[in-house]
Amino acid sequence: MANNNDQQKQGQVQVNMTPEVEKGVYSNLTIMGYTPTEFIMDFVFHHPGMPRANVQSRVVMSPVQAKRLMRLLEQNMANYEKNFGAIKLAEDSQQHSNNGPISPFKIN
Repeated sequence: MANNNDQQKQGQVQVNMTPEVEKGVYSNLTIMGYTPTEFIMDFVFHHPGMPRANVQSRVVMSPVQAKRLMRLLEQNMANYEKNFGAIKLAEDSQQHSNNGPISPFKIN
């Protein structure tokens, strides 16, 4: 049986999860911002027809980790679409500016 030092040498990390975290959080809107040293992602659930939405979870990570996350999402999205077909986004067929988040919601 390998001890913690052996696992770390092999690049393996044992990840534990509390029951609360294991439940997960549903989000249908993500708001992102950044500074020179970190990316901040707010995961929001907006109930249709309701005038307000609350942030359910905030994740802060370094730019290096954010880029790794982007690559991981790209790889997994490609695999998903290969297996289940392309995901069509309404904003892909509409012109929009890159001046802010692509969202039908007013963000305060």
